[in-house]
Amino acid sequence: MSVSTGLISGIDYSTMITQLMQVEANPQTLLKTQLSATQADAAAYRAVNTRFDALRTAAAALTDATAWNATKTTSTSTNVTATAGTTAVSGTAVTFAVTQLSGTHSLVSGTQWSSKTAPVRDQDPVWPITIKNTATGATTSIDVGATATLTDAAAAINAANAGVQASVIQLGKDQFRLQLTSTTSGAAGAFEVISSPRPDGTTPAEFLTTDQGQDALLTLGGGLTATSSTNTFTDLVPGVTITATKADASTSITVGVSADPSAVASKVQSLVDAANALQSAISSYTDAESTSAVLKGDTTLRGLSNQIMSVVSTAVGGVSASTVGIQLNRDGTFAFDKTVFTTALTADPAKVQKVFAEKKIESAGTDGISGNADDVTSPIGLAAQLEVLAKGASDTTTGSLVQLATSQDALAKDLQARIDAWDIRLELRKTTLTRQFTAMETALSTMQNQASWLSSQIAGLPSWSSSNK
Repeated sequence: MSVSTGLISGIDYSTMITQLMQVEANPQTLLKTQLSATQADAAAYRAVNTRFDALRTAAAALTDATAWNATKTTSTSTNVTATAGTTAVSGTAVTFAVTQLSGTHSLVSGTQWSSKTAPVRDQDPVWPITIKNTATGATTSIDVGATATLTDAAAAINAANAGVQASVIQLGKDQFRLQLTSTTSGAAGAFEVISSPRPDGTTPAEFLTTDQGQDALLTLGGGLTATSSTNTFTDLVPGVTITATKADASTSITVGVSADPSAVASKVQSLVDAANALQSAISSYTDAESTSAVLKGDTTLRGLSNQIMSVVSTAVGGVSASTVGIQLNRDGTFAFDKTVFTTALTADPAKVQKVFAEKKIESAGTDGISGNADDVTSPIGLAAQLEVLAKGASDTTTGSLVQLATSQDALAKDLQARIDAWDIRLELRKTTLTRQFTAMETALSTMQNQASWLSSQIAGLPSWSSSNK
């Protein structure tokens, strides 16, 4: 029997079995369609959940009290830059002159060698040498072997952990010197190299100072100075980092700190952008008129979208969001007017902060002290409400969207198991059909053989038997 066509019957069994198996596989095909839809639902829930988490992050940034204390710095000189941290206080300032910049101590050998591999003992210094920190008085003795090269000497110094970094520098053709640089900037890293005396008692050539280790120095007047081992001064003004790039003792420089409403406005803009991205995603995934919406008509997402709009459209303490620059559009998105916001913030910072960040303390936390981070609170401000709402949807363990996605994952796993079971069932069914058609073809072959035998037997009968009929 041919695998494709019966030799006796002439039937195309391959096509027939394929068509029969397509009918048999209809239940599995339906399961595969359901699996694809389930996986698409889970992916959609996670995509929306990502946007809810972005909304939570943006809202949390505005419920943090430090966000409302945003400050910026000014400097009267381009030679001094300043940045404000979260603890910087608006209205503070300091005036000074940059008398001196910091330096990292560096020495170079007073003698030179013809190559990196030249014997180091052919020139001064006389080994062993001593590295002495002039600030602390700490000393380290370093020696090299009789055949050591200039490169070997640099390696020996680096291995001694003497607070200096050694390197071989080339000044010209056949001109190599040994350079030592402190690993600590400022005056604390200043050092000297002490050579052993020559056998004849004369003084070896000394190392030359190429850079002096010194602290940066600011003169504030009245005999007051500020020093730093680098050119950066931290907390000279509380919460402010000041960096000097040029010394000029004759120029008076003022660094000041002022409120930065634009920084707060940027955080509000981020909140509005996150809310709009979320609303757009929900609309796209649930649009009842769309043929491609994966979560068409999903009531959970629609409900969350309505809650977001309700938070923004409801006045907080008698103050509407529009008075601080946020408007609800007809399509469910939001618009932010930075000018309105900054004007309101400048006029009454405390009031604007309450509109966004106010929380009501329901009870003291585990420490029993009200006003600490562990207090049990309920949200009142719109950012506080949005933070709680978003967390309720996106929390990694209890979030409603996370649970919906997880539920779809479980369903998908069950569907895949059923699909896999159908693979085994269909394979067995195909084997059975193949055997049945093979048996039928075999039976036809037997019958054909029997018919041929009977025909041959009848043909062989005597002719008289025919006449007796």
